[in-house]
Amino acid sequence: MSDTLPSEHLEQVRLVSWFRKTYPDTRIFAVPNGGARSGLQGAKLKAEGVSPGIPDLFVPAWGLWVEMKRSKGGTLSPDQKDWIAYLDDCGYQCIVGWGFEDAKRQIEDVKKPTEYKVGINWE
Repeated sequence: MSDTLPSEHLEQVRLVSWFRKTYPDTRIFAVPNGGARSGLQGAKLKAEGVSPGIPDLFVPAWGLWVEMKRSKGGTLSPDQKDWIAYLDDCGYQCIVGWGFEDAKRQIEDVKKPTEYKVGINWE
């Protein structure tokens, strides 16, 4: 068995696949905000409204934003922290999933009836 951690990409692919099977009537989509781009392409996207730090996934029906990170070794950028705080202040639920299993657990917690708002795990 390999000790290599899955990439953030693979963790997110696994989460989206699980989510769509588990909640087939609830839509989830990715915000294609990352990746390497040429300077010209980056300038065009910025002019169109692309903003660094937007969380990776959104579930509109639940008002839920999901930022995915590797289970170990991932960090939130200052832009990501700023967007998560802003979205939280706007009344959205925001979670940071440290790998597939953690994101899955937090999503399942969001679906449980509670009297508290889901907090943000900054670690």
